[in-house]
Amino acid sequence: MRFCDEQDFGFGWHDDERMQRTSHALVAGDGVWVIDPVAWSEAEERARSFGEPRGVLQLLDRHDRDCAAVAARLGVPHHVVPTGKLGAAPFEFLRISRNRLWREVALWWPEPRVLVCADALGTIAFFCAPGERLGVHPLLRLRPPRALRRVYPEHVLMGHGEGVHENASAALHEALRTSRRRLPGALGSVFRSG
Repeated sequence: MRFCDEQDFGFGWHDDERMQRTSHALVAGDGVWVIDPVAWSEAEERARSFGEPRGVLQLLDRHDRDCAAVAARLGVPHHVVPTGKLGAAPFEFLRISRNRLWREVALWWPEPRVLVCADALGTIAFFCAPGERLGVHPLLRLRPPRALRRVYPEHVLMGHGEGVHENASAALHEALRTSRRRLPGALGSVFRSG
């Protein structure tokens, strides 16, 4: 495991497996929110050092990872695919997919313009067509998530791969706009990354 996405608003960590599972801790006010965590004691200790843990957010129904165990260790609620307001948390939740096979929301933090997705977007080869910095999940490329079109982030974080911190809005909107056209290249990447 190693740290990534080190920013004023928080940090991330990921494993070195093929799908590079990435987790994040966001510091909002005096509290810390942990997103789709893979258990790593160093990350949990570091999250606590930034403030009082407030909750563990699981943005994708099948991203169980270690969410329940981390929430129990931190002594906070485990929110699975949240849709409403979470107390004083400054986040909004954008609907990515809601059907019996795939329930996912994205976290939008208007200030400091941070977007966090579980599986809708990624930066590893499995998600990206050749030449893409940020790609839409192969199964969502024909109908990319409409809710993401209304946000203009300075930072895009995701559940697979390191985040995009430079020209993030341009990368996001290009990925959404070209997702169908780049589907063949993305499928080739899926097979090459396997």
